Amino acid sequence: MGMGSDMYRQQILDHYKNPRNYGELEDATFTHVGENPSCGDTIRIDVRLEDDDETIDFVAFSGDGCAISQASASMLSQRLPGTTLSELKEMDRDDVIDMLGVDISPMRIKCAVLAEKVAQDGAMIYEGEIEIEETTTEDDL
Repeated sequence: MGMGSDMYRQQILDHYKNPRNYGELEDATFTHVGENPSCGDTIRIDVRLEDDDETIDFVAFSGDGCAISQASASMLSQRLPGTTLSELKEMDRDDVIDMLGVDISPMRIKCAVLAEKVAQDGAMIYEGEIEIEETTTEDDL
């Protein structure tokens, strides 16, 4: 791996040590939680929508876990504002890996995609598409 991947590793560490949008939203349109049982990561995602009920205005997250899961949640909280719920639901793990900018080992994929899955499930619950209490990465991938 070259210098580019070192830069992305530094970015991941920076987001882990100095998470963006960490905390809980008092006025969230929807909130959802999830976990990666194989690693112990937990994430809560709070999303506030704009008045059109489709465009994401602000995202906050809280939780605990490894550097990859927490950095991914931090980066996602910066990426999602301005996107629509439909665009969020269309995201896949390649979008998350591209956002992180480094190759993720198969064992760490669940860590990387946890925040994305929690946000997607939260959107689908909000829109009445699914009914679940908590997202888990146990059966995914």
